[in-house]
Formats: sequence, C-alpha cells, structure tokens
Amino acid sequence: MNTFMRDTDAFTWYLEQDPTLRTTIVGVAWLEESPDWDTLVAKIDRATSVIPMFRQRVDEPPGRLATPRWTHDPHFDLSWHIRRMDAPTPRTADTVIAFARTAATTAFDKAHPLWEFTLIEGLIDGRAALVMKVHHALTDGIGGMQLALELFDLDPAPSDPPAPRADSPDPAPDEGTAGLVRDSLVWNWQRVAGYAGTAVTSALPSAWRVARHPFTAFTDGVETVRSIGRTLAPVNATLSPIMQGRSVGRELDILEVDLRDLKRAARAAGGSLNDGFMAGVAGGMRRYHEHHGAAVDELRVTLPISLRTPDDPPGGNRITLIRFAVPVAEADPAVRVRAMGRLCRAARDERSLRFTGAIAATLNLLPRSFISSMLKHIDFLTSDVPGFPFPIYLAGAHVERYVAFAPTTGTAVNLTLLSYDGTCGVAISIDRAAVSDPEVLVECLRGGFEEVLDLAGEHGPVRLPLRDLDATDVAPTAPPARQPVLVG
Repeated sequence: MNTFMRDTDAFTWYLEQDPTLRTTIVGVAWLEESPDWDTLVAKIDRATSVIPMFRQRVDEPPGRLATPRWTHDPHFDLSWHIRRMDAPTPRTADTVIAFARTAATTAFDKAHPLWEFTLIEGLIDGRAALVMKVHHALTDGIGGMQLALELFDLDPAPSDPPAPRADSPDPAPDEGTAGLVRDSLVWNWQRVAGYAGTAVTSALPSAWRVARHPFTAFTDGVETVRSIGRTLAPVNATLSPIMQGRSVGRELDILEVDLRDLKRAARAAGGSLNDGFMAGVAGGMRRYHEHHGAAVDELRVTLPISLRTPDDPPGGNRITLIRFAVPVAEADPAVRVRAMGRLCRAARDERSLRFTGAIAATLNLLPRSFISSMLKHIDFLTSDVPGFPFPIYLAGAHVERYVAFAPTTGTAVNLTLLSYDGTCGVAISIDRAAVSDPEVLVECLRGGFEEVLDLAGEHGPVRLPLRDLDATDVAPTAPPARQPVLVG
C-alpha cells in the first residue's frame, strides 16, 4: 500500500537539500564470528516483507502538492541492498569505522528503497561486523530497535531460514505522475478535513471550560502559544565560541559506560539514566572548551522526544525535536545531573508537543536556507535509546556490541546512547569542521562521564573500545581484499 509521509518524516526528507544536514543513521553490530550468510539473507528478506517501507521508494509530488509518498518499488532487488565483503587491511575496528563513516556521509540513491546493509568479514580473530545504513525518514531510534527484533535472535543456534510472511500487504500499482497528483490532492483534502474535524471536536469542551474557568483557560492558551513560539523561535547564533564550522565531513567514535554504574551515579544525585548521560556530556563539553581556553556558561542542545505509542507500527519517525540551553560551566556533577533532570522534564512537558505535526507542516513550507541556518546554530544533539538488556545473536553469531551513529543534523556533535546487555554504548558523530581535534573531545567526554560516575563511589572504567580493540589486535598476514559481493 502506498502512503504519504507524515509531516515529521517529510521534514527529515527535505533537510537533505543541504548535504550538511544529511539524515542517515548507521548502526553497527560487532560480531564474534561471521553469521550464516543464507540465514541472514533470509531474515532480511522476511523483515522487508513485514515492513512495507523497506520495499518502497520515495516519490515527490510536483510542486509539493503533498508530502513525499512511499511507493512500491516494482523493481525491488534484495541483492542491491545487501552486500558482503572481506575487510581490507588492517582489518581492525578502525576498518569498520572507516566504512561506517563513508556510509554516513554518502547520499542514498533515491531510485531505490532507503537502506543498505553490508557484512564485513575477515576482521582480526575471525570477527565480523554488520553495518546498517538507514535513512532517518524510514525510522527513528526506537522504531529501529523494533525493526531489529525481526533481524536478531535470542538463541545462539541459528534456526532454519524463515520464509517471508504470506500476509504481507499487496503492493499498489504505480499509476505514474497523473496518479500521484490525483492522490496528492485527495490526501491533502483529507488532511485538512481531519484538522477541521479535530478542531470541531475540541471546540465544545474548550468553550465549556472557558465558560467555567475563564482565567485558567486564558492562562493555558497563553502558555500554549508561548510553547509553540519557543519551538519555532529562530536561532541566530552558536553559543560555542569554538565549535562553529559545519561540513559534510564526519569522525566517528564510541564511548562505553557500565549501565548499572551510570544508573547508580544518576540516582545518587536524584536523577535518571538520561540525566546522568546528559550531565556526563555537559561535563565533557566544559572540559573541551577549557582545554581551548574558551570557557562557556551554556550550550544549546537538541533533544529528540519520542511520541511513539504501543499501537504505532515500526518504521517512520515518531519523534519531535526540542532545543534548549544547558549549563556546562557547572563543575559539580550532582548539580549538573539535577539541572539536566529539570530541563529535560520541562522539554517533555512542552505544550507544543501536541502540535508536532502542524509545526512540522509549517516548517516544511519555509525556505530550506532558513531551516538550515537554525539547525546549524545548535551546539550538540543527544539521544537516549533503550536497547536489548540481554545478549543477542545474528544468524548464529554473538553480537559483542551494538551502536547507532545518528546524524549531526547541523550540530557540531551527536551523541546517541544505546544500551545493550548491561553496557551503555555512546556513539559519537563529530562534524570535522566544528571539531578539529576529535580525539581531544572524546577524551574530555570520558572525563565528564568519570565525574558523574564518581558520585556513587567505586565504578568500572569509561572505555573507548575502538582504540582498545585496535591497540590489542595484532594482525597476521591479511588475505587480499576482494570487491563487495552482491547477493544472487
């Protein structure tokens, strides 16, 4: 079935008119050994039959008569999306990161569905990695974890390759441009009618509330308008005096913290896991600016807030973006944890969240240059995604670590925490024009997390696994690298 994008998905899609705002997510599953290839292909085949968007391309109506539409790809070829290759020298963790970095900065071919999976084999000690490149319009972080349920197993023994689901929806026929224009006009009419119906449905209760409690109703209305104003307010200056540049270049790194240690430290200061995570990031940012002799009181962050409900299907974006300033000059980690808690709760309570679709529709009508300018003045972006609390397997291979590098979306740095089997893996995507010394930034972030963990006393180390892996791996004579091999 062909469906039009929600306004929030369309917002993500339109951002890519500016390449520096490319919205590609790159997940990496690090494996102890190579998975069974036939089983892996069969599982991906089944997953794409369950989730229609993975077999659909994007069609844009002429003149933006409607948001882009997911349309069945009549030439869908699984082998175009799944690749298998031997790791080139030095066959270490950095080999995988170099591939992931290229994937994150390369645009999709929009004639095809917006995803690519590459299995990299022949890493040192027989290890492998699956690099999963997905467009953000296809899914958000939580939706991505729901999709992962179709791919990963709880049992180390690979089962028989699953057959594609027989009850997958039948594809709608492609009726060309004329059909797309017709459907766009119908969809827009239905959307306007839906907004009008919602307004009428809420009008009588609102009128009754105004009659009974006029002052409260007036105050609520004013606060709602102010909240929408805060969401739409332009941002004209970057708060960081040193993380100013923006480009398409990226550096990727990973920081790992024990999940129990971070929860325990956050609780000691009266906060949540996310509060501790953001306090650690803020401490790292303070250290980095002090390192450069550019102390700063506040930095502006973008925080994705999930609007996903249990009834929402996997795929698509069910998030909204809220931006606000956070204190980074505060040296006391406990004070930072509590401050982050207050600010994040206020963000999640914003009245504008109820109008996310309408706000996105409004932003989609504005010039891209205006939107780009706003996003490029945000200093950093953080996201906290709950992952698997237990070990998982991919076609018989144990997953050692699982991280997701999310797009910077115009910021200098994106830090995405994804928990897996007792470990918080923080995937760090850095804009190279904003941060000329990414190794220094990552070390400063490690120090910021150490400050938070110290709140609860003894704790495990904050690890930089990419550097640890490459430092301890000693490569035997590497086999010659072969070109990527397509399925089929």
